[in-house]
Amino acid sequence: MVSRARWTLMAQFAVFGVLGTSWMSRLPSIRADLGLSAAELGGLLVVGGAGTLAAVMVTGAVVARLGSRTTLVVATVGNVLGFGLVAAATTTGEVALFALGACLNGMCGALTNVPININAAAVERAIGRAVLPHFHAAFSIGAAVGALLAAGFAWTGSPVAVQLAVVTGAVTLARALLIGPSTALAPERAPRAGADGRRGAGARGALGAWREPRTLLIGLVLLAASLSEGSAGTWMALAVVDGFAARESVGAVAYGTFVGAMTVVRFLGTGLIDRFGRVTVLRVSGVSALVGLLAFGLAPSLPLAWVGIVAWGCGAALANPIAISAASDEPVHAAARVAVASSFSTVAMLAAPPLLGLLADGVGVRTALLTICGAAVLSLALAGQVRPPATSTAPAPAADRDARAEG
Repeated sequence: MVSRARWTLMAQFAVFGVLGTSWMSRLPSIRADLGLSAAELGGLLVVGGAGTLAAVMVTGAVVARLGSRTTLVVATVGNVLGFGLVAAATTTGEVALFALGACLNGMCGALTNVPININAAAVERAIGRAVLPHFHAAFSIGAAVGALLAAGFAWTGSPVAVQLAVVTGAVTLARALLIGPSTALAPERAPRAGADGRRGAGARGALGAWREPRTLLIGLVLLAASLSEGSAGTWMALAVVDGFAARESVGAVAYGTFVGAMTVVRFLGTGLIDRFGRVTVLRVSGVSALVGLLAFGLAPSLPLAWVGIVAWGCGAALANPIAISAASDEPVHAAARVAVASSFSTVAMLAAPPLLGLLADGVGVRTALLTICGAAVLSLALAGQVRPPATSTAPAPAADRDARAEG
């Protein structure tokens, strides 16, 4: 059962990556279809972040109440409607339709992200060693496929609406086949009464995670990881197109390179985490991301910037799964803590697009992306928070067990 859940869940991560990245890689075309500037597009993308933030605040309680399977079904149906609205917006030029579709897709992203990560953490505990990066590697593979699909559609001159119809249809079919098996290990829903015998205790427990200092600091690590990874997904294609006068397809391939670097490191990362521990790996990742960001933003030519893309992708690879794994250390509280930590990444998604868009209009997209260097520094400063607590039942790497014992 564990093996089946593992592979079907990895497929869920992959199709999640395809769906999100394929349309984000077409932002140059979306910008043109809607007649927007970079700053206006950034402001409009914040609507999607607002939808995600609104949903993620309650997703922990929703999963506890309804179960992972029902939550994923709702998210899948919502994405069909949301991307339908985005497709209609790019055809008609109606900004309001795009905003509504982006908001709905943002909500559905939270309703997908939290339950699949909770189930991935359950698989990791059942196996007894660090495997969560493998699930995020599957997401990266899906994201790379999505970027390549976008490059193909862009190269043939296909409208964004056609791409959205094809990709959303394929992903919806895949999700329908995968939702059942991928939720095999997590409880389908919390008991109707909590441990204290009162109804609603599960929801109160979900809100209680907001009062836990370690959970909040892990959330800041996830915020930094999301700024690094998410800003690349949103702005890298535009940065390459605007910064080096490249074609849109080249920008999509550049992001595919970033995702490819993340994928390789995520597959290798489980061994690194088991050997060196979460803290050391997170610190090395922060240095790599910082160096890569500087190289990409300051390189005088595209080939040199491409080297920075690879280093940036390697550095961004493991911070997200490490933070999610740390938030899931204690299974009883995993849903609430993952939801709380994920809300910090949503804040990053909410704030980064408009701020980077405003900067991009003044100094260029590549230069604006240099501000994310602060996220890498933040991740370095808080790396010690991802060490498993003394009471954790989760498998701890040898290096973390030793450090925990010394603490």
